Amino acid sequence: MEFARWANAKAKKLDWADMALVKISAMFFALALAKLWPQLLSLDWQWYALAFMLAALKPISAALGK
Repeated sequence: MEFARWANAKAKKLDWADMALVKISAMFFALALAKLWPQLLSLDWQWYALAFMLAALKPISAALGK
């Protein structure tokens, strides 16, 4: 729990440009993984759609809830 509090405190100091750069760096990390491990891209598109929906479920529910 202590790490989560520390990470949240650090994240609150970031502005919109920093958050955009974090997202871009995560995208390039994923592309590097796909380049180094080509079997990762051999899955059917439905698996990627499922992973997207599972990853987006909590943020969407938090944004639309309350």
